[in-house]
Amino acid sequence: MKTRIIHAALLAGALSSLPGAHADPDAWTAPQEPFKVHGNTWYVGTHGLSALLVTSPAGHILIDGATAAAAPQILRHIRQLGFKPEDIRYILTSHEHFDHAGGVAALQRASGAVVLGSAKSEPVLRSGLPDKGDPQYAGLVDSPMTPVANTRVVRDGEVVTLGPLALTAHYTPGHTQGGVSWTWRETDHGRTVAMVYADSLTAVTAGGFRYSGDARYPGARADIEKSIATVAGLPCDVLVSAHPEASGLWERKARGDFIDGNGCKAYADKGRAWLQRTLAEEAKGG
Repeated sequence: MKTRIIHAALLAGALSSLPGAHADPDAWTAPQEPFKVHGNTWYVGTHGLSALLVTSPAGHILIDGATAAAAPQILRHIRQLGFKPEDIRYILTSHEHFDHAGGVAALQRASGAVVLGSAKSEPVLRSGLPDKGDPQYAGLVDSPMTPVANTRVVRDGEVVTLGPLALTAHYTPGHTQGGVSWTWRETDHGRTVAMVYADSLTAVTAGGFRYSGDARYPGARADIEKSIATVAGLPCDVLVSAHPEASGLWERKARGDFIDGNGCKAYADKGRAWLQRTLAEEAKGG
């Protein structure tokens, strides 16, 4: 637990340098009333960590689980909206860090859902142990997550279907080796939009990891550059990112309109700027 707190503090320092990112991990689990995003997609996460519920008569799909401490809040939000956790058939994940996957084990137990992750993230979810190639491994090694039951690997480009729902997995590694972003379509009052749940695109490191070249994850820079380009190029009318403030979700909610055709490109631009700062610091020996 101590290492987890240290990791959160280190991440807070890094986040404070990125406009639009949440700089205070204490706010990650701050209360947040659930709300409709568009159509059958509902925000059920905390104020600082996203979780989405995509609903249908055939059952529901939950995206991400925030921290272990946030799981009760997510379950409460789902019930508050009139849905049953037991009707969740799939839990989709973005990346395999405790602030997005730490609550998944509890949410899986409450729902009985199948948990989906990438080829690189699924072993971490299943074991609870961090990936040694993770750029933040040094800050995670002493704070394992609760192992998740009933996991399955989702392929890059695979479409996860449930009744009328169809969500597509897009591998977006770089922040971790196992990152996944998700896309689907939603219709509300006759207006159909392209929905994107974007994984983190930030080059955050611990333990001396270097995006400019590191044997622990040799392809980290190429991966995150490709992932930034992938997210920038997605059809994207409504964007929610793993850290909601990083994608301007609260500003869009305040104005009462979640549709922003420039959202994914702007989010990718922030990730690209972060990578350039990280590389510049590494070049100076930082």
